[in-house]
Amino acid sequence: MNTERTLGHLASILALAMFSGSVMADGMLTIKSENDLFAGGGDGHYTNGLEIGWSFTPETHHWTRRLADAVPGWSGSELDGVAYRAGQQIYTPNDIDRSDLVENDRPYAGLLYAGVSLFDNRQYNGWRQADDLHFDAGIVGPASGGKAIQKNFHHLIGSDEPNGWSHQLHNEPILNLTYKRSWWLQDSLGNLDMEYGPNAGFALGNLYTYASSGVGLRIGDNLQNSAGIPAVAPAQSGRNDFEPGQGFGWYAFASLEGRFMAHNLLLDGNTFEDSHSVDRRQWVGDALAGIALTWDSWQLTYTSVWRTDEFEAQDENDQFGSLTLSLWL
Repeated sequence: MNTERTLGHLASILALAMFSGSVMADGMLTIKSENDLFAGGGDGHYTNGLEIGWSFTPETHHWTRRLADAVPGWSGSELDGVAYRAGQQIYTPNDIDRSDLVENDRPYAGLLYAGVSLFDNRQYNGWRQADDLHFDAGIVGPASGGKAIQKNFHHLIGSDEPNGWSHQLHNEPILNLTYKRSWWLQDSLGNLDMEYGPNAGFALGNLYTYASSGVGLRIGDNLQNSAGIPAVAPAQSGRNDFEPGQGFGWYAFASLEGRFMAHNLLLDGNTFEDSHSVDRRQWVGDALAGIALTWDSWQLTYTSVWRTDEFEAQDENDQFGSLTLSLWL
C-alpha cells in the first residue's frame, strides 16, 4: 500500500474505532451538509462539506469520562454529552475552469477528519453555561479524496469540471483541539422563549490556531427542550441537541463571531513542504442566521453564513449555507 493510501485511511480508521464503541447506545444521528450553493453563492472557496455525527450520554465508566478527567478544568462525572464526528471538506479557488496555478486565489485542498466532542451544560438561576471541547485528527491533501469527490460529483450533475487539482496542497496529517464556552441568559418575548449571550473560545493545532469571541440569540418555542446554534468551519459543531418526543417545535437563531486567525493550513499552505499559499487575513468575521424545525425524533436545521475576506487578494465576501438533519435512534 503506498503512502498516500495509508494516510488516507487514518481518519477513516479513527472514525470507525470511535463509532463502533457506541452504536448500540441510544443516541442522535446527525448528517450535516455545507455548500456555497445553499446560500446562492458560486462554486468556489469553501465549496462543500459533509459531516456525520453520533451524539449520546456516556455511561458511568465510558472512556470519554476518563478523558474529561484528564483535561484541566473538566470533570468526567459532570460530562453530560459526547459526540463522535467524521467528515470531509473541499476548498477551491473561484475559477475552477483554469488548469494553471491561480496564484491570487485560495489553494485547492481536501480535508478528511474524525473527532470526538465533549459537552458540559450547567444550569443556573436564569442562565446556563455551555462548554464544548473538540479533538480532531485527519489528513489534508490528495489522500483526503477531495479531488475524486468533486470531479465525480460535477460529472454526475453535468457541472463544470474542476481542472486545477494538480496544484492542491500536499498530504499532511492534522491534529487540532478546539474549545468554546457560551453563556446563555434565559428570558421571554411575549409567548416565545428567548436565549442570548456571549461566547469565547480558541483552537490550537496545525490545521487552525485562532482565538474567537461572539454573541448569539435563539428565539422560539420550548427552548428548554433544545440547545445550541450550528457552527460552520473553521468552528467545530457545538451541541446542536433537542429532546425527542416533544411534538412540533421551532426556533430561529442568529450570531456574530470574530476570530483572530494565527494559522490556517488551508490558506498558509503546507507546514513542511513548499505549496501554494495566499496572504491570510488575521481578522475574520461571520454573520450567521437560520431556523430549526423539530418534530418528535426529527430535527431539520438551515443555516446561512456571510463571512468577511479570509485572505488579502480575495475579491468578494463568501456566502454559504448548511443543512443539518438529526434523528434520535
